Amino acid sequence: MKKSALFVVALLTVSCALAQTTPPKRPLPIIDVHVHAMKVSPGFAVEMCPWFLRDMPGGDPTQNLQMRAFLNTDCVDPLQPAKSDEEMQKAVLATMERLNMTIVAYGDPQILRKWKKAAPDRVIPGIGVSSPNEMSVQAFTDSLSSGFYKVMGEVAPQYQGLSPSDMSLDGYFAAAEKLNIPVGIHMGTGGNGMANLTQAKYRASLGRPFLLEDVLARHPKLKIWVMHAGYPMLDEMIALMGANAYVYVDLAGFIWSYPQAEIHAYLKRLVQAGFGKRILYGTDFMMWPKLFEASISVIENADYLSFDQKRDILFNNAVRFFRLDANTLK
Repeated sequence: MKKSALFVVALLTVSCALAQTTPPKRPLPIIDVHVHAMKVSPGFAVEMCPWFLRDMPGGDPTQNLQMRAFLNTDCVDPLQPAKSDEEMQKAVLATMERLNMTIVAYGDPQILRKWKKAAPDRVIPGIGVSSPNEMSVQAFTDSLSSGFYKVMGEVAPQYQGLSPSDMSLDGYFAAAEKLNIPVGIHMGTGGNGMANLTQAKYRASLGRPFLLEDVLARHPKLKIWVMHAGYPMLDEMIALMGANAYVYVDLAGFIWSYPQAEIHAYLKRLVQAGFGKRILYGTDFMMWPKLFEASISVIENADYLSFDQKRDILFNNAVRFFRLDANTLK
């Protein structure tokens, strides 16, 4: 055998050996800032098509409206819900590992602690208060001071019929500001017909981003990210971010609910307005394990975003906002 042939054989042998011993390259890291750790409810665990609000025909007060009527399943491959807490945890953990994902999660304390124990380096726990009836300011402060919770969220006074600047909530924001804890607050839409279905106190007008101005003025060192990007109140959202340098937004919820043309128009306008460095990726994940991939695809397929802008939204902006060490997440 000629020397050249021997060299090729040797090279192939080394290449095969390296292929067998070198682990596959990990995907670029992602941070999802809006994940609900919740117990699976059989009555609520229904299949769903993404972008199901592309058609909102409304209802009739003489009819018995149900949540299932608003979750469109007329698509080729509806998202399937997890059927048990164990199935949910297994699916979430597997997805985080496969996608190299870290999540900011809040919800049921028992579920959250199980997730954190199973994936301590991939779960950032949060605790939210939406009404003073939920816990006292002292109990909330003690919970933040324990060190387990790193985030105040999800805060959703809109569902309680309260403005985020209502003074009954001020002590909670003061505690977060003092402890340097970032706050995630629900603003904008609550979905199709929520006031008729399950949230009688919900008021669309209480989702206006400008309602945050008073709480921001009272707590000038508070870092807030506005969940759902304040959709659909884009002009107010842009004005609020322009006036307040510590305000970011996440894309959760509306990124997989509304028509894709609407989603892209809203996101593109935020970027055009100069806020590409203050947009956070989030799902508003609840019970459909494949929702992560569906949401990520919206960002990755946005042809008006550069590679760097996509990486900012999916990772870099969250690292900066939550003061994380990027090297530990790669």
